[in-house]
This record gives sequence, C-alpha cells and structure tokens, in this order.
Amino acid sequence: MSPTSVPSSSAPRRAWMAVLARTPRADLEAALQRALQGHPAPAYDWLRPPEIGLAMVRGRIGGSGDPFNLGEATVTRATLRLRASGNAEATVGVACHLGRDRRRAELAALADALLQMPEHHDRLQRHLIEPFTAQQQARRAQRQQDTAATRVEFFTMVRGD
Repeated sequence: MSPTSVPSSSAPRRAWMAVLARTPRADLEAALQRALQGHPAPAYDWLRPPEIGLAMVRGRIGGSGDPFNLGEATVTRATLRLRASGNAEATVGVACHLGRDRRRAELAALADALLQMPEHHDRLQRHLIEPFTAQQQARRAQRQQDTAATRVEFFTMVRGD
C-alpha cells in the first residue's frame, strides 16, 4: 500500500477498530505516544464525548441456533472529528468497547481517525495495529491451547446382549 493511500474498504477499518477495542488503555496510550513522537497531537472536536451505557448481549442456542438475549454489558463509546487543516476534509474517528473507561474510548477514537489519514496510516499501522494484533492472536492461541489441554473425550461402551 502506498503512503498516500488508505484502504477504502470497510473491512480493514473494522479490523483495526476491533484491535483497538480489545487493547488496554495503558498499552494504547503508550503506543499512540510513541507513534506520534515528533508530530504534534492533532486537535479535535467531540461529536459524541465518551459516554457509558448498556448494550444487550445476544447469544445463539448451540452457537448457531435461535438467538436469545443473554444479558446486558457496560460499553463506552465516543466519536470525534479532527480539525481540518487548510482545505482538507475533517476525519471522524469512532470507538466503542466493553467497560467504563472514557479515556480508552477517546484514545481509540483518535487512533481510528488518524488511521484514516494517509500521512499517519502506515506509521500507526506499524506501531499500533500490527503489534497489538500479534499480542491478541498469541493470547487467543494460548487460551485455545489451555482449553484443549482440559478436553475430555467421552465414549459409550456397549455391553453384550
């Protein structure tokens, strides 16, 4: 991908937003500072300041059957718009994550907005998204390995008639 192009498809954005939503605040803050080192933090205006609410969590019977309401979860969401410089169009960043951390939502929304800008995209992809994606995949693999170690296979023995 060239430094002047940002993916136009929504799939890459969904992927980086999922990574940002799962990243702890301290890690996100430190990585964002490192990535922006030497560049001034951009100014922005709130379209929706960080707010905490509830979202209904849905489940499916057997993982693929009929849906049902499992319960509610606390979520924090935020939307900001970077202040446009010159004749550039203002970029909007969005964040939503489980929990009650307003600062984390602010950082994730800022990262989302910056990732949409060609001048920041490649650097943030390298310093934020790729390392956090690798960490999250490693944790997921470890969890799967730990779960597989406790797996029990059941079988039925048939007695003679």
